[in-house]
Amino acid sequence: MKMSKLGAGVIGLRMGRSHLEAYRAHPDVEVRAVCDLDEGRLREVAKTYGVPFATTDYRKLLERDDVDVVSVATPDHFHYEMASEALRKGKHVLCEKPMVTTVKEAEALVEEARRSGRKFMVGQVCRYAPGFRMAKHLIERGEIGKLFFVESEYAHDYSRVPGVGGWRKDPARPREPFLGGGCHPVDLLRWIAGDPYEVFAYANHKVLVDWPVDDCTIAIFKFPEDVLGKVLVSIGCKRPYTMRSVFWGDKGTIIADNTSPYIQIYREDFKVGQGGPEFARIPVDTASHNVRKEVEELVGAILEDRPVETDVVEGAKTVVACLAAVDSTRKGRPVRIEYRF
Repeated sequence: MKMSKLGAGVIGLRMGRSHLEAYRAHPDVEVRAVCDLDEGRLREVAKTYGVPFATTDYRKLLERDDVDVVSVATPDHFHYEMASEALRKGKHVLCEKPMVTTVKEAEALVEEARRSGRKFMVGQVCRYAPGFRMAKHLIERGEIGKLFFVESEYAHDYSRVPGVGGWRKDPARPREPFLGGGCHPVDLLRWIAGDPYEVFAYANHKVLVDWPVDDCTIAIFKFPEDVLGKVLVSIGCKRPYTMRSVFWGDKGTIIADNTSPYIQIYREDFKVGQGGPEFARIPVDTASHNVRKEVEELVGAILEDRPVETDVVEGAKTVVACLAAVDSTRKGRPVRIEYRF
């Protein structure tokens, strides 16, 4: 006999609308509750999608017995409070990135998730972008040999996206760009090259001068097996959004970007043409923020009782690595990265 559908709730309907749509598209899920502080947006979403329960109080959503899985898609500084409360109420959780904003919160949420026995997914969506998945597959297959250098970037002009109410630039609780945006490239490189154990970073503040944080950071990481890595985060850059990433191996190179319809690969055994050796292009889907795939993964893990790929520990490791880079910019020296969970 077919089991009843999972009930989903979404907290935060600006970023969370893609979560809502992904749940609605899944045959084993019903969206039963939504929450947002903006009453106009709340009413519009509930009416448009026919959601039976809408509230401005996330605790009321979490009290509902018909809600099994919850997306936390609110500003970063609310993630810990809302995700931990959802776990305590027995809900499975999909938490937007970055998972939390401090190392202390990361360690506490790992323990909370372990105690709860619920599934916990962090929305590190780059792991579900087709181009990056293809790059990882080719690297693992040995197509470019052994890695010696990996690099990625988060270049996104934040001048027009300060967040609702300006939360991204609030001096009372500064949102570190290397965590808020940089968690994407850092998590991507961790996924492909392993957990970095040391970082040295530099930062400056020359474009978004009215923001309370550095707007450009370059971090050099040391990864296992003597692989080096570089991450650039710029939130003041004047160019289209990109997460251009390059993976250098001893037999070839891969260039990937979550906004491009192809990835590029070069290998030393490619034949030399009239114009010399060139990169080959491999077409990929440009689903750069593939929330639907995330939801499919989480729902499958719940129904089949299997581990989640981007679980709470993965989310915590990325937070710790990002904040170590921020710490390095302040101390002016290399910082060891410690994963205490």
